[in-house]
Amino acid sequence: MFKKILIANRGEIALRVIRTCKEIGVKTVAVYSTADAESLHVRFADEAVCIGPPPSSESYLKMQSILAAAEITNADAIHPGYGFLAENAKFSKLCEEHGIKFIGATADMISQMGDKASARATMKAAGVPTIPGSDGILETFEEAEALADEMGFPVMLKATAGGGGKGMRAVWKKENLRELWDAARQEAFACFANDGMYMEKLIEEPRHIEIQVIGDSFGKACHLSERDCSIQRRHQKLTEESPSPFMTAQLRNKMGDAAVKATESIKYEGAGTIEFLVDKHRNFYFMEMNTRIQVEHPITEQVIDYDLIYEQIKVAAGIPISGKNYIPKLHSIECRINAEDPYNDFRPNPGKIETLHIPGGHGVRVDTHVYAGYTIPPNYDSMIAKLITTAQTREEAISKMRRALDEFVIEGVKTTIPFHRQLMRDEGYLSGNYTTKFMEDFVIAPLEED
Repeated sequence: MFKKILIANRGEIALRVIRTCKEIGVKTVAVYSTADAESLHVRFADEAVCIGPPPSSESYLKMQSILAAAEITNADAIHPGYGFLAENAKFSKLCEEHGIKFIGATADMISQMGDKASARATMKAAGVPTIPGSDGILETFEEAEALADEMGFPVMLKATAGGGGKGMRAVWKKENLRELWDAARQEAFACFANDGMYMEKLIEEPRHIEIQVIGDSFGKACHLSERDCSIQRRHQKLTEESPSPFMTAQLRNKMGDAAVKATESIKYEGAGTIEFLVDKHRNFYFMEMNTRIQVEHPITEQVIDYDLIYEQIKVAAGIPISGKNYIPKLHSIECRINAEDPYNDFRPNPGKIETLHIPGGHGVRVDTHVYAGYTIPPNYDSMIAKLITTAQTREEAISKMRRALDEFVIEGVKTTIPFHRQLMRDEGYLSGNYTTKFMEDFVIAPLEED
C-alpha cells in the first residue's frame, strides 16, 4: 500500500479522496491555488502545497508544479480526481517517468479511449455495439454529406476531441448540414485546437445510461451496475440515479457484459465508466469511455456498499479485484448543487456563503467542501455540493430527496436547489419515463409551497 498520496485536484473530490486515505492509514498531500487557500481539502490534508495563482492553467493544470509538490513531500502516488489532469495521457506518462504511481489509467489507455473516433473503432473491434456512423475522422464536407445521405437523417456531428457537449451538432435536415458542419468544426477548434469531426446516426428518444467498471493490473474487470444520467442540460448532467428506472434485468446483463468486454479488451486498470445511449426499444450503443472516477460515483457506492476510491487505490497498489459483478440493492439519487442561478439561464453565481445548513438523517449524504463564510471562487466549475439520498425504493429515495432539499439552506449565493425541488415534483421525472431531451421542455418556475 502507498505511504503518501498527493491529490491533484480541489473541492469536494479532493476532500473525498482525503477521507478514504485517512480511513486506511495513508498520508495525504493537498495542492491548491491561492484562490483555494481556505478550502477544506487544504485544512484536512496532512500536508498542503500552494502550486500557483487562481487560473487553472497556472495551478491545477501545471504538471511540473504538481510533480514538484509530490517530490518535495515524498508522495509515492498521485490521485487526479476528475477533470483537470485526470484524463491527460502526458501527465500519466510523466508520473510514471518520475517514479510516482498515477492512480488512474495509463497513458496508452487514456490516449486510446480519449480520442472518440479511436475509442469507437476499438469498441467495435471488441464486439461492443456502436452507433452506426463514420469509421474515423471525416476529412471533407463532401465525405460527411455522402455518409449522411447513406445513413439517413437525423445525424449527429461530433468533435473527435470533444467533451462537455462542445463541437456537437444534431442535424435533422440535409439543407442544414453545411451550416452546422462549419459551426461544429469552428467550436471544436476553439475549444480543443482540433477540428476533426466524425458522424453518428442520431438516436431518437435516447437515454444516457452508463456502466461503472473497474479493472486490475492482471487483466480482470467487473461492472458495478448502472447509473441513469439522462437529466442533463446542454450535455451537462444535473441529476443521476441508480438503478435506472428504464432498466430490466436482461438489459443490465447485456450492458454489463458489454462493458466488461470493453474494459478487458484494452486491459484497463482502475475505475472507469462505459457510457451508452439506449433507445426506446432498449437497444444500446457505446458512446464513450471515461478513464477516471465520475462526479456521480457516490450513488453507485450507496446502492452496492462499495468504496470506489479505496478500490482505485488498491488496484493502483497492485491488489487484484474479486471480479464479481454487482447488482443494486437499494435506490440512490444524486442532485448536483451548483452555485448557479436557475432562473437566469443557469449562470454561475460565485461569492461568499453567508449561511449554510446541510441536511442530514438516515439515507442522506452530502459531499461538499464549502462552509458558512467560504467564498466560492469564480475560476472553477460551479458545483459546490452533491446531495445523495438512498432508500429501499425509488419513490422513497425521491421523498427523502424532497425533504433533504427543503432542509438544504445556502444563503449569499444563488444555487440550483430551487430547480431540484421542482424536478422532484415533476410528473415526467416521477414517472421515470424521461430522455436526454427532458430539459428542452422543462420550464423552471418558482416552487409553490406545499
